[in-house]
Amino acid sequence: DRIDTGRGPVATVLVRDGTLRNGDSVVCGIHYGKIRAMLNDLGVQVESAGPSIPVEILGLSGVPMAGDEFIALADEKSAKQVSMHRMQKQRSKELAKTNRLSLEKLYEQMQQGEVKDLNLIVKADVHGSIEALVDSLTKLSNEEVNVNVIHSATGTIAESDISLAAVSNAIIIGFNVRPTPKVQSLATDENVDMRFYNVIYDVIKDVKDAMVGMMESTYEERSLGSAEVREVFHIPKVGAIAGCYVTSGKIQRNAHARLLRDDVVVWTGKLSSLRRFKDDVKEVGINYECGIGLENYNDIKPGDIIEVYEIKEEKTSL
Repeated sequence: DRIDTGRGPVATVLVRDGTLRNGDSVVCGIHYGKIRAMLNDLGVQVESAGPSIPVEILGLSGVPMAGDEFIALADEKSAKQVSMHRMQKQRSKELAKTNRLSLEKLYEQMQQGEVKDLNLIVKADVHGSIEALVDSLTKLSNEEVNVNVIHSATGTIAESDISLAAVSNAIIIGFNVRPTPKVQSLATDENVDMRFYNVIYDVIKDVKDAMVGMMESTYEERSLGSAEVREVFHIPKVGAIAGCYVTSGKIQRNAHARLLRDDVVVWTGKLSSLRRFKDDVKEVGINYECGIGLENYNDIKPGDIIEVYEIKEEKTSL
């Protein structure tokens, strides 16, 4: 799909159902138009194209994205209405993304009078942690900003939490829990700020510092890979070795690691060993099997997830 000098936007389409004809009113993604001309794969003009026939279309209002669905409608008015509706949806989605709140931007938006409420969603591994967090966080409210915990529950961060954070412009705080890759991806798409902690003091300090514009450099985690424990072997004088299958990224021997059971963090530390068959290795890639030993930890069960990650220091700029 491209803009052609002299011909305007050109889209290459593959007909799946029905027959496409010259003069049809069409919509592709957020663009619409009336087919001015159709060219086949030899560059020859054709009047119609049936299923499985690829053609170049001239006459769209703009250049669509690869993969956009291309449909023919009864008339140009209907095509324009569908196009306008899709355009509005895309605009509101992009606007929502740019206006999402994050802890780094909190003070800046407070200064501009944009923020009066700081909405938080708190998810933790145990109920006791939630009570302590909610109590401490709500006490941080002052004249400039009111801290509201709009939802709190035990368990991992779910898709519904991301949706709630998106509509209420909230920041998610995960205490001793980790999201699944699907939830992580959804949060990135929705531009929702998620923070993960395992010390209550750190949560309070970060929120407090953000409110007074004094957030120092933060340490951001970047997941390197994860593996599912399929079987556990107990070896004398060595301890438990997890027979694993690498499900994403790659497992690196010298990285930080954590053990998740039902998405709750039960251990963090370093790997004591990483083996492929009988060889000690530095890393094991996705879709391979390996044996993993955890430093000073033997309570490993089939179904557990071992995640490895690196920590990068991010300097905050306000």
